[in-house]
Amino acid sequence: MSAGLPAVGYVGADVPVELITAAGLLPLRLAGKPGEDSTLGDRYLGHGVDPVARSILTRILTGGYGPLEAVVVSRDCEASLRLFYALRELHRVEPELRLPPVRLVDVLHLPHHTTTRYVHAKIAQLREWLGRWRPIGDDDLAAAITAHDTLRRSLGRCAVLRRANRLSGTEFLTLVAATTRLPVTAATALADRVAAGSPEVEGVRLFLTGSSHDDPGVYKTLEDNGFLVVGEDHDWGELLFARTCAAPTELALAERYQHNGPAAPRASIRQRAAHTAAAARACDAEVLFSYARVHDDAPPWDFPAQRAATGLRAVPAERQPYGELTGDALAALLPAGVAG
Repeated sequence: MSAGLPAVGYVGADVPVELITAAGLLPLRLAGKPGEDSTLGDRYLGHGVDPVARSILTRILTGGYGPLEAVVVSRDCEASLRLFYALRELHRVEPELRLPPVRLVDVLHLPHHTTTRYVHAKIAQLREWLGRWRPIGDDDLAAAITAHDTLRRSLGRCAVLRRANRLSGTEFLTLVAATTRLPVTAATALADRVAAGSPEVEGVRLFLTGSSHDDPGVYKTLEDNGFLVVGEDHDWGELLFARTCAAPTELALAERYQHNGPAAPRASIRQRAAHTAAAARACDAEVLFSYARVHDDAPPWDFPAQRAATGLRAVPAERQPYGELTGDALAALLPAGVAG
């Protein structure tokens, strides 16, 4: 793996990657691959689960990520939880697969002190579990928190660059994904190089809401058709790095993940609408586009409130294929671009 570090694959933005770094391991966010055969994942998860989870399971089973020391799955949505259960059961019934050990981390996002205590306990348990590779001392954890917060600030500067038309949405999403596959210091160096600036780009300013995107395919389609994705509210984009830790401590780490979001599967409709409206205003969006992937049922519930809160011309696209935008969805959106 990169820099010779053994990798721990993780699923979902609720996984505290600082703990993986502090244990001397490489946090490797597991992405699916649109268009790739997912027969194995379909066999164990069925066709009614989000295709991202089915693709990730397939790639784990086929070794598509290379050697993994372990897999940590967050309970960020129902599909991730189903993926965890499938991996745990495969350990039990098919030991010959020699799958890496798997761990679930359950981060809740309610604004209560009792929630903080719960999340803190779950993070402490994960810290102890990762200690089988290397015990995580307080100094190790503090250094890892500081390093990941530095990366988040660097990505924040890239987001400002995008809002200033100096970075396309496709370039931005590709950069963010790349930083989830590198050691934190290398990821920060990459983000800093991008933040140095690039040629100006143009297009109708579009804010993307709905499902998450671990692949730039939809962004590229939008930008090839005259739009410029200047913002989004999913956890492969700005939600991934918008919040830093208040202090380099385990408690502050728990609070950071507790209050991160709001992501579509676990936040209220009101929270999502308020966040989307504020984020769309911050990047001077002209059009709101809600992309809902097949078997991702949360985004359509949010859309009416988001449309009302933003006051923008708003276009929904439901039941879209993984990593793609149908011709009908694009046709519905294009008049908004022309009129915008």
